[in-house]
Order: sequence, then C-alpha cells, then structure tokens
Amino acid sequence: MSALPALLALALQAQQVSTAKLPAPAAAVAPRAEARTVQAVRRSAPVALDGDLSDAAWFGTIPVSGFRQREPDEGAPATEPTEVKVLYDDEAIYIGARMFDSAPDSIVGRLARRDNWVVSDRFQVFLDPYHDRRTGFFFGVNAAGTLYDGTLMNDDWDNDTWDGIWDAKTRRDSLGWTVEMRIPYSQLRFQQGDRYLWGINFRRDLARRNEASFLSYTPRSESGFVSRFYDLQGVEQVRPPRRFEVVPYLTSKAEFVDHQRGDPFNDGRRFRGSAGADFKLGIGSNLTLDATVNPDFGQVEVDPAVVNLSDVETFYPEKRPFFIEGADIFDFGSGGANNFWGFNWPGPDLFYSRRIGRPPQGSTPDATFSQVPDGTTILGAAKLSGKIGHSLSVGGLSALTGRETARLQDSTGRFSAEVEPLTSYNLVRGQREFGQGRQGLGLLATGTFRDLAGSRLRDELNQDALALGVDGWTFVDRDKMWVITGYAAGSRVDGTRARITGLQQNSTHYFQRPDSRYVSVDSNATSLTGWAGRLWLNKQRGNWLVNAAVGGISPEFESNDLGFLSRTDVANGHFVLSRRWTDTGRLFRFARINAATFRSYDFDGDRIGEGYWMSGGATLLNYQGFEGYLAYNPDRVNPRGTRGGPRMTAPSGYEASLSYNTDDRKTMFGGVTVNRSAYSRGSDDTWGASLSLEWRPAAAVSVRVEPQLEVSRVGAQYVSTVEDATATSTFGSRYVFANLDQTTLSASLRLNWTFSPRLSLELYAQPLVSSGNYREFKELARPNSYDFRRFGTQGSTITPVTDPDGTVNGYEVDPGTGASSFTLENPDFSLASLRGNAVLRWEYLPGSTLFLVWTQDRSDDAVDGEFRFGRSLRRLVQARGNNIFAVKVSYWWHP
Repeated sequence: MSALPALLALALQAQQVSTAKLPAPAAAVAPRAEARTVQAVRRSAPVALDGDLSDAAWFGTIPVSGFRQREPDEGAPATEPTEVKVLYDDEAIYIGARMFDSAPDSIVGRLARRDNWVVSDRFQVFLDPYHDRRTGFFFGVNAAGTLYDGTLMNDDWDNDTWDGIWDAKTRRDSLGWTVEMRIPYSQLRFQQGDRYLWGINFRRDLARRNEASFLSYTPRSESGFVSRFYDLQGVEQVRPPRRFEVVPYLTSKAEFVDHQRGDPFNDGRRFRGSAGADFKLGIGSNLTLDATVNPDFGQVEVDPAVVNLSDVETFYPEKRPFFIEGADIFDFGSGGANNFWGFNWPGPDLFYSRRIGRPPQGSTPDATFSQVPDGTTILGAAKLSGKIGHSLSVGGLSALTGRETARLQDSTGRFSAEVEPLTSYNLVRGQREFGQGRQGLGLLATGTFRDLAGSRLRDELNQDALALGVDGWTFVDRDKMWVITGYAAGSRVDGTRARITGLQQNSTHYFQRPDSRYVSVDSNATSLTGWAGRLWLNKQRGNWLVNAAVGGISPEFESNDLGFLSRTDVANGHFVLSRRWTDTGRLFRFARINAATFRSYDFDGDRIGEGYWMSGGATLLNYQGFEGYLAYNPDRVNPRGTRGGPRMTAPSGYEASLSYNTDDRKTMFGGVTVNRSAYSRGSDDTWGASLSLEWRPAAAVSVRVEPQLEVSRVGAQYVSTVEDATATSTFGSRYVFANLDQTTLSASLRLNWTFSPRLSLELYAQPLVSSGNYREFKELARPNSYDFRRFGTQGSTITPVTDPDGTVNGYEVDPGTGASSFTLENPDFSLASLRGNAVLRWEYLPGSTLFLVWTQDRSDDAVDGEFRFGRSLRRLVQARGNNIFAVKVSYWWHP
C-alpha cells in the first residue's frame, strides 16, 4: 500500500548513476567570469564557540567586508562596518562576524523563541551548497542569542519551518558585537566531491535605523536572491558525514473534560501515556529519509474557532513539525515566478497534509452515548527528500493511518462501529531544472488507498484516489524579466455507485443542479475523472510589473482525499498591472499601486465572476505605512447559492479596505484595519474592523492583542431545500432563504516570555462571541434571478413553534397554493467559545526538548440570535471547560 520503498529504490539507483556520470563539482559548476568570491580557510586551531573571535583559529583569515544597504538607502555603504570570516574542518563550517557599532549601548537585542522575528540587531548567513542558484539554507542569530534558520527556494522565497541542529553564540564589547556560528555538514545537503563551490551571502540588520545590509543585495526593483550570491571557495577534502538521527519521545497526559451524566465512556477524567520516535537517515550525500512512529503533536498551537455558514470547508494551516519541515519540496505549480495572483481562482492543492490524521470521516450510528476518536492515529509516516545531481529534486511521502472505531451504547447495550478505515497516503514529487534555473519541469503524483473490504463505510468514502500533475516554468528573456509558469493536473477516484453518486452531489461539485447544461448526475458511475490547469505570465523586474493568468477546473476534478479543493466547474482569468516606486522620495520610502480585472465562467458558459480592483500601499519616511483596496463586482450568475439547485443572480456591489500600521521599532506598536462591503438589492452590507497592538515591556517579553469585530446584514442566507412537486417554477423543490443579521467579536491574545534562547513560555488564547438572527424567511421565486417570495405573504403563512418556556425551536410554513406545509428548524445561534494553550519549552540539549503543555477549550451555544456580549461571557465562564495537561520529553541521539 506504500509507494515510498519503490521511490527510495529508484532514487538510490538514479543517484548511483548520477554520481558515476558527474564530474567533480568544481568542474561541473564553473564560476562565472564576473564571480565574486569568499575564501574559506581550513581551521588550524580549536574554536571555542563563545562569540569571542580572539581564538587563534581566526588569526590570519582575510575578512569579507563591503556590505551595502538594501534598506533604507538602496546601494549605499552600510552605516556601520561588518567583517566576516569563514573557517571549516572535517565536520562543520564556522562563521565569525564582527559587527562594528559606533554606539554599542544602542544595540537592540531582544530575546525571543526560535524563529520569532522580533525587531533586533541580527546577523545571517545564506548558503547554496548545491550551487544551483535557486535553493539553499539560512542561519541567523540576533544580538540576544535567538536562533533563526530555514530553507531558500525558487531564488526569491524562504521558509523558516525547518529547524536544524547547529549553534551560535554572541558577545558584546566596546566595538559592537560579535558572532560565532558552527554549522555541521550533517545539516546541509551537497554533492560529494574533492573540492566544493557553494554560494554564500551575508546580511546584517541594524534595528535602530531599520537598516538591512548585504554582501550582495537584490535591488528593490529587481528579483532574484540566491542567484546573486558570492561563490564560496576553499572547502576541500570534506566528506559528508553519515547522517543518522533518532529522536524518541515520551509523553504523559491528564485529561479533564466535560461529559454527560451516565456516560459509560467518559467520566470526565482520563490518564494516558505514549511513546514514539522520529528518525532521520542520510542516504548518500544528497537524500534524507525522515520517518515517524506514533507521532505526538500535543505541543502544537490549537486551531482558532470559526463560524462557517458557507458550503466551503475551512482551510487550516499545517502546524505539525513532521509535515511542515521540508514541505517546500512538495510545492506544486509555483516555480520560476515570484508572484501568483488569484482573483477568485479556487486553485486546487494536490497535497494538503492535514488530511493525514484528521478526525474520522465516517458516520456514527444512532446511540444514546458515543465515543469517537478526536483524530485518526498515524501508525507511521516516512518522507524522502533531496537532490540527485545538481538539478533534479526528488521527494516522497508515505503515511499509514489506523482503523478507528467508535464505541456506542443504546437501550440494547454496547456496540462499536468503524468510523475510519485503514488508509495509506502516498506522494511522489520530482522536479528538474535546466539552464541554471531558467527552465524547470516537474511531476507530482498522489495516491490514497483505503481498506474498505466488508466495511460499513464503502458507500461513504472513496476506495482509491489518484492525482497526477505536471508543472514547470521558463524565462523568455535573457535578463529573467518575463517568466511563464504553469501546471496541468488530472484526478481519478473510484468507489461504489452510491459513493460516486454522493460525490457528484456534494458541495464541491453540485452535479444535480437542475438547469445545468454541461453536467448531470450519473448514478451508475463508479469513478470520477477530471482535470485542472493554469498558466501565468509574469513580468517581475522593473518599476512596471505585469501578472496575467488563465486556468480552468473541470466539474469532475476531485483532489480532496489528499489535497484541498473548494469548488470545481470554473474557468478563470485575470490581468494585473502594477507600478512601484522604490526610491525614497519626499513623502514615501516605498509605494505601489495595482490595477486588475478578472472574469470567471462555468462550463455552461455563464459569467459567474467579474471584478475591477485597485489596491495600493506605501511606507512613509517615519516607517509608518498604509495600504488599501477598492473593488467593484457587476451583476453575475450564482450557480452555487441554492446549494445544488438552480442558478441565482448575484447583485452588483463594491468592497473596500484600509489599513494603517505604526513603526515596529517602538516599544508599543500596532495597526488598524477597516473594511466595508455593500451590494445592491440588500444582498450584503458588511463592515468590520480589526486592531493589532503589541507591547514589549522588556527585551524578553511581548504581549500581543488582536481584536476583530464584524457586523453583517445578508439579504439571502441559505437555510434549507424542501422537495415539493408543486414548486414547478423551481424544478420541484423550494429553496428557502432568510435575511441574516450576524455579529462576531473575537480576539487573538499572545504572551511570549523568553527566559533564554532555549527556554520560553508561550500563552495563546482566542475568545469568540458570535450571534446570528434569521428573519423574513422566503423562497427563491424563479431561477436565474434575485427575486423571492416571502413567507407570510401572497397566501402563505409561517408560524413559530415554541417550547413551554417560549423558546422558538422552529417554524411551520404553509406555502399556500395547495402545497404541503413543512417545518424549518430555528437556525438562530449565539455562540461563545474560548480556546487556548500554554507551552513551556526547554531545549535542555541541542535537539532535545522538554514541553509542559496546558490546553483548554470551552464553549456555550443557544438558539438565540441576539448579540449580548456580557451575557455570552457569563455563560462562557459558567460553562465547563475541557482541560488537558501534558508533559513531553524528547531526546536527540546520533552516533
């Protein structure tokens, strides 16, 4: 059921062939005639990693200097000198940097957890060990000793989710501050040889001046970063080490949760322990195999609460370390260009790692009490990534999740039911670059396979799901100003007739729409095959920029087993023209204006989207800034408003937003955003505001508060579909809507207290209060319109159904005209929620960590659409919360 062993064998074979045919790297990657170089010197004496550059090993090494600013005065020499030296030995590369400062008492050093980019003086080194001028690593440290690291990709982008095992120390003195770094070869990936040619660059941040200076900088009107690196020479006779790491863990949890009286499966308390391990194995000098057994993600920040009244699934970002580290190798369709606008393009993701280990998907039989697992157990997962030669990137992932059952009890006794089958998730990725990154061609394939033999879930889940995509790019001119990027993908899912029929009718596809001319439900189908593709044209250098795209997703395309897809049946295109001002003027340091237009059609040829959009932003001379946008959308067709019924009209309207932010060098800084949307015929009237405020009372403490308020008035919120043969004008069903008044107030609260670069406390909380009041229930009068027939008029009646205490539980509707009456549940809601966690993290040894975690969530809801903030908070305080306390300890071991 797994594709990873086959991929591993092929990769090993390809690597052997590649290594046999490739010349030594020094010959294979010849330096350019105009190349600038940094010389590395073999270490001749020990280096005590303490930030003190007085060790004998640093003597006689010629430093690199001559940094130039990118910000604020592009191209000008750095205001304070920097000197950098590079040493190496058989195990690691060493970086020694002296940051001179004429005002050493003004050096800004703020403690923060790893990879938390607080405003601080900072030094970074960037390495391109493959010398492909597109990818690499970065390692940084600020003046307080906080470490930063990550990966570089696509020449312009970076990702800080990767955490390497390396070290750095800083020291302050009367001349400024110094840095010593030790970066083991085990944390890098490079082609083995006798002599090496790598790319290298350095950056220094001077916080009090908002100054960023580089050894080699990218002009603000240009693109490309890795391709501008200096050449690192002098590293010779080094062998990549045997890379094998094991990180076992132990965890203990105490759970105190809300429960029903008499629940035999939950008495409100549960204690349990677990163990697992992560493995990392180097395969040759270029490939890395990561594996995990029974992973635990208890230290991961909780997802925020949301109120989703749409038919589109909520997208949550991945936060689990095993899946986010190195995830950039699985990026699809985004190579070459540095900007990808969308404009209502529901771009499908072929790989959405949160599908692995998600809550069970199967239905639960009716029962008095039930216990369903919170998530699907990941029995094991493995990930292969790296490069073969200098231009072929490969990656693979395979995960196996266990069979999950729900425990249930009814009047007849206890029983169990399967809610998730044994499932194998597989992903293979390859990408080849040509002409020093001027062209690229890649392939990505995914496969999801479920063991549904004899399962009650055969009609609820796909048996197999496959997706295959090809992507690539090409620069069309010598200066890499214009680039074409694109992808094409196909999908196929197999299952029973009942399952494929249900898939055709779900909210991603809506094949049952009665007035659709292109698609219809095939109840005999046992598979579904579709395609998707998109093509971009990007001008990404200069002060005038262009971005244009066209793409389509066929109605049959389906990637939600291992990807993310919100909707299909769309053809979309846009054109964006941008003007930017990169030179500091009388008012602005930077400014930009964008103008765009877009259109979308479905495969029936209906215009389902159209817009005209303008945005802009600027950074003022005092480093405060603002940005905003204004958009207008004409009348268009809405084929999804009835959720599987006939088309509606989407009325015209506008949207606008304006944001302002202050200088983040201050002790207290923040920003405010105000947005507004108003559409004709009362279809939508929304305004919202959000505030972000951060206070840093000390160098190691930060408090951030982000409240948000949104008030909306929706003229046609979908409520229900009622079959009625007398509703001939709407194809035998009544599509019920209502006016919705909704108010939502939420906040994100964070406290970060960093005791040392390896010891930190993080507190996160998200309170949310939301209410929705449905009124003026009505039905769609005729297809392809925005006309409604309100219940209680034209011979129809609507009567509240109440409890003895007066609570309205629903409505009895008599449409009149001889039709049968029907009942609607009361959709009003009032929700109060609080989610949060506290994480104490101590890296007691490099790569070895102790976590103490407390997670709490509590909520209260009622069938009451009136927004009463005080009452909701009181109910929330009185509600019983779920509390989970966990201790997790891991240990990094390598031979």
